[in-house]
Amino acid sequence: MSEETGMPETGGVAEMSFWEHLEELRWRLIKAVIGVAAGGIVAAIFIDYIMNDFLLSPAAKTIPPLVLINLKPYGQLVLYFEVILVCGVILSIPNLFYQFWKFIEPGLLPGERRYISSIVIFSSLCFLAGISFAYFVMLPTALGFFAEFGTEAITNTIAVDEYFSFVISVMLAAGVVFELPMVSFFLSKLGILTPKFMRRYRKHAVIIILILAGILTPSPDITSQLLLGIPLVILYEISIIISKLSQPKKSD
Repeated sequence: MSEETGMPETGGVAEMSFWEHLEELRWRLIKAVIGVAAGGIVAAIFIDYIMNDFLLSPAAKTIPPLVLINLKPYGQLVLYFEVILVCGVILSIPNLFYQFWKFIEPGLLPGERRYISSIVIFSSLCFLAGISFAYFVMLPTALGFFAEFGTEAITNTIAVDEYFSFVISVMLAAGVVFELPMVSFFLSKLGILTPKFMRRYRKHAVIIILILAGILTPSPDITSQLLLGIPLVILYEISIIISKLSQPKKSD
């Protein structure tokens, strides 16, 4: 019980009521939306570069190049807004992680709170690493496979909204699965996950990983699934090491 406030404390922080939690959640959501809006404004300023030199580039580099067409009068307008929104989310990832961890901070112990800044930084780096891997490895390989597969009698003319849906889905999926080491770190710090448990169920994890790779990749080809599944297996092995290093130290 706090002498100053008369309220019960949890880890040195006064326990919040239900309505205080809702108020805290509201402000965290507002700050998260402001961050996304700021990222969207930056994306809108550089939208021509993002579209022509970044997102459309993988299609132009395939052999033969993939032909993209717009099938709706308002198609490009909607597409630009969607790209701006997604880029706004990606650019504001550090802020989104920060607002999430600050919201759950009152429920953490003092020893756990001191890891929040590190978790935010490395979570953001892991997410951006996943997006980079998808863009530089997964997309060129998958799109190259699609461009070369089949008969030359059929021209691969793709609706531009379907193309962007594929590109963005692959990049976001890779960004999410690259968070596995950070999830392992946090759960290990809480004592929920142990390296012994992860090693014991390694074979089961590999099967689950392959299933997840099939679900997360929007294309049904085995190439895209393996391109996501193999890094996931490597990340799982890295997570075992991280879990071992993150185990709470036992007091003598």
